Amino acid sequence: MLTAEVIKNIRRVELKTRKMAADFFTGHYRSVFKGMGMEFDEVRQYVAGDDIRSIDWNVTARMGEPFIKKFVEERQLTIMFLLDLSRSCSFATVNRLKHSLAAELCAVLALSANKNNDKVGLIAFTDKVEKFLPPAKGIKHILRVVRESLYLEPTGKGTDIGAAIEYLNKIIHRKAVVFIVSDFHAQKYEKALAVANKRHDVIAVTLTDPIELELPNVGMITLEDAESGEFFLVDTSSKRVRNEYKDNALKIFNQRKRMFRSCNIDHVDITTDVHYLKTLIRFFKMREWKLSHY
Repeated sequence: MLTAEVIKNIRRVELKTRKMAADFFTGHYRSVFKGMGMEFDEVRQYVAGDDIRSIDWNVTARMGEPFIKKFVEERQLTIMFLLDLSRSCSFATVNRLKHSLAAELCAVLALSANKNNDKVGLIAFTDKVEKFLPPAKGIKHILRVVRESLYLEPTGKGTDIGAAIEYLNKIIHRKAVVFIVSDFHAQKYEKALAVANKRHDVIAVTLTDPIELELPNVGMITLEDAESGEFFLVDTSSKRVRNEYKDNALKIFNQRKRMFRSCNIDHVDITTDVHYLKTLIRFFKMREWKLSHY
């Protein structure tokens, strides 16, 4: 049973993201994804210049003259969100939690998909699959996706991106556009990611808080690993410590970037201190340019 406060917050998120989705849809969504293939449109008489490979021999035999099958690009898409609900996403030092940011970002994309009459589905995960909503259309279903993204209480703490991707590959057989929304604090998911991108159009949306990239100089602090529960005492007044932390963060960032490139995965980096819509629009403009040049 949903409380009045939960219903009010879902409505607030819907109203906030609906306008952004409308602007985003008009300018970018419709042109950034290719169709998922070709679908049968009609049978018509053969005319000079038609590809003879398109001849429908059954109809031709029946009618006594050549007919061809006409196909059109299938424009309706299936959008899948793989949403990371691990403990490390319940964290932020500026603006809001990575998890809240991710849920709102999914809402914008889901509402954009709804305007295009596309299907939307959700796989919420931690170190296991927490929730699966099969792809469906309609605003009622979209609001359920938003609700589960915001309020699903996971039982797991860690992050297993590979398991979530393997579940996707087993359950979704038609080609889909797949947004993996995560901080990617995980290991050993490269193989599953590469396999998924051969079947689907996979886009990695990375979530990062500024403190994960660079420590402020605030003296002795205690840090907790959100997923393992382990505590660390860190002297941030030490320039050496801050530099080592920054270098290690940059190393991880660059390794992940190279891994996405090797798997031929498009990715967009979202940070909690910059409004995600500007970053998302810039990414989609880049993607439009790439599609127009291939």
